[in-house]
Amino acid sequence: MRLFWSLVVTVASAGATTAEDWPQWLGTKRDGVWRETDLVEKFPQGGPKQVWKTEVGVGYAGPAVANGKVFLLDLVPAADAKLPESGFAKGKVSGKERVQCLDAATGKKVWAIDYPAEYTISYAAGPRCTPTVDGDLVYTLGAMGDLKALSAADGKVVWSKNFMKDYNASLPVWGFSSHPLVDGDKLICLAGGSDDRLVIAFDKKTGKELWASQSCQGDFGYSPPMIYEFGGKRQLIIWHTRAVLGLEPETGKRLWRVDFDVRYALTAPTPRKVGDDKLFITSFYNGSMLLKVGADKADIVWKSKAKGETPDLTTDLSSIMATPVIVGDNVYGVCSYGQLRCIETNTGKRVWESMLATRGKRTPEKIAADPEPDGKERWSLAFLIPQGDRYFLFNEQGDLIIAKLTPKGYEEIDRAHIIEPTNTMAGNGRLVVWMHPAFANKCVFARNDKELICVSLAK
Repeated sequence: MRLFWSLVVTVASAGATTAEDWPQWLGTKRDGVWRETDLVEKFPQGGPKQVWKTEVGVGYAGPAVANGKVFLLDLVPAADAKLPESGFAKGKVSGKERVQCLDAATGKKVWAIDYPAEYTISYAAGPRCTPTVDGDLVYTLGAMGDLKALSAADGKVVWSKNFMKDYNASLPVWGFSSHPLVDGDKLICLAGGSDDRLVIAFDKKTGKELWASQSCQGDFGYSPPMIYEFGGKRQLIIWHTRAVLGLEPETGKRLWRVDFDVRYALTAPTPRKVGDDKLFITSFYNGSMLLKVGADKADIVWKSKAKGETPDLTTDLSSIMATPVIVGDNVYGVCSYGQLRCIETNTGKRVWESMLATRGKRTPEKIAADPEPDGKERWSLAFLIPQGDRYFLFNEQGDLIIAKLTPKGYEEIDRAHIIEPTNTMAGNGRLVVWMHPAFANKCVFARNDKELICVSLAK
């Protein structure tokens, strides 16, 4: 008990002094970088200390941490509901999507609200989108298109939309998964609506539609909207299943378009800016593409020559979900079957690859004896979080890894198993945890389909 309260004090005091929040997808600046300091160099003997844990429902949505609170979107299946045994098995799953607010220091519930949800999608095991916290409001987007603006203080619904009912949006095969983006007084969403309402900007306080733009027939994809500056102009980057677009954030007017027909609509990883004038995207089947972007045009610098999804047929980086990290002249990311790869940014040429980060509890000796995936690691995943001159990696087996990633290779410093994989949707009997953690208050907040945990990483 004494240890628990000492850890609680650590979390609470961090929140009052030097802590940095993680209030949305990929953190404060939406770039996945953890900027806190005074963190462990290596894990203590026995692993990092768990501060608290609490039961949660199922889902792929990671937590958001802001102002001393943790916000989480999950699904509580009905008592008679049965989740599909694999991701490709469709069927109706009834239940309630739920938004919870917890005290970040203790895990105690502050408030919770729920609403009916009936899933008819593949991978019907909960919502996908991390809550977005902005001031006194928190925004959530459920897998069936329920967009809600809630009071961060008590969960009261301020305004809400449903993309299918209100905008005649097509239901994506894997559900609505594109994390909403706050920009000034706007909340920008990839809504998938008909009649040029693919992208919609709402007044973030009232829900009033400010502008709508573009169209994409059928499944429009899953990648989140991002804002970067190119050619001296702020640009809203939209990547849907047919093209990459640059729009004016204030009006939705299209600045440029580069066609990119993505197989099976797998536009999931976040587009990343490279230097001053380039944009990098990556997809599981299509591989990667680098664009040179100006104020009103974009051109292809290079495009993947991948001939398939398996390791022997991929050439650069073919990511399924994990957002790559760009450092200098190199891209680091996880490829189609769990290969952590380093490639040259300007050419796509592979520099190195390693299976160490994504192969769970396998020892280096076992990996050395069997270095190539055997097929069961399809879609194998690890999230990469830069922190200072190193990285924290969280892989699908629930391992938290401290490592150095450089053009010279992968150097693992330490590894700890912090949470159990519980999700069955990967197939082949493989259990996974495919939820991006939050890194805030000198802690990692991670979840599976049963619990949300807070683990201290303070020195």
